[in-house]
Amino acid sequence: MKKQEELRELSDKDLQERLDSEVMELSQLRINHTITPLDNSGLIKEKRRQIARIHTEVRARELKKEE
Repeated sequence: MKKQEELRELSDKDLQERLDSEVMELSQLRINHTITPLDNSGLIKEKRRQIARIHTEVRARELKKEE
């Protein structure tokens, strides 16, 4: 899971910035897809999964801090 390893290396601030940018990109993709269907609508699915990966890492860090 190369993607997950990349997320683990990021600092908390960088992770939050990445999350914000991914959410913005997803909303932009959805808007564009509504207006003109995308050639590859799988991009929306990939963005959702990437956001979920980031949320998972953020939650794991929160739990680790509580210990």
